[in-house]
Amino acid sequence: MNEDSKKLAIVTGAARGIGLATALMFNENGYKVAVVDNDKKEIDNLLLKNKDIKTFCFDISNDYELKKMYNQILEWHNRIDVLVNNAGVADFGNIEETNFKRWNEVMKTNLDGVFLCSQKAIAHLKKTKGNIINIASISGLRASTLRVAYGTSKAAVIHLTKQQAVELGEHGIRVNCIAPGPVKTKLAMAVHTQDIIDAYHDAIPLNRYGTEQEIANGIYFLASEKASYITGQVLAVDGGFEATGVGLPSLRIK
Repeated sequence: MNEDSKKLAIVTGAARGIGLATALMFNENGYKVAVVDNDKKEIDNLLLKNKDIKTFCFDISNDYELKKMYNQILEWHNRIDVLVNNAGVADFGNIEETNFKRWNEVMKTNLDGVFLCSQKAIAHLKKTKGNIINIASISGLRASTLRVAYGTSKAAVIHLTKQQAVELGEHGIRVNCIAPGPVKTKLAMAVHTQDIIDAYHDAIPLNRYGTEQEIANGIYFLASEKASYITGQVLAVDGGFEATGVGLPSLRIK
């Protein structure tokens, strides 16, 4: 394949977890991949050897840094085919304790970053008839305690996805959203007590956490030609968690 004709995927928040699994999946399927993260230590620790993967350390919530990021990515490769808006932060606290600074920090990355990063990619995605995959959360589909900022930001990302799909569809750009349920990441396993793990297992029909690879599978599917007539949709990759409603585990037939 001619080097210039290779497709390019940008994955934000990709130094670890779901983002890294997604970046590697795109690369395994022949894409050049721009791995973006604002954690320089984690980026430097990746030590990626493949010439078709390049790391970029930028804060996607900063408009000035985003301009520099896109300039550097386009100097490396001449096109953009897929943008995966995965970067996000979490803040857990009750409503009374969530001051505006905490609220704003979450919104700045989880919502503003998705908006800004997408906006700057549009002109390039028009040329390739590419697509955007926004990463929300099951917390954007169903409310939960202690997640007023995080859940609200992810609900906003879901609606932003629909706005983008409606407006950009006439240019051949598809925009979809993945809402992951509980995922077995290193971070989750470090902070989830056994009680929390057991409660999630009870509430999820498949009785387990998802894996980073399973979320990446959903992202890659929506970005692929197999999803060529799918846009403006939210795919919950959650083991059935969102579908359970108010069902009580104790009422299940054993």
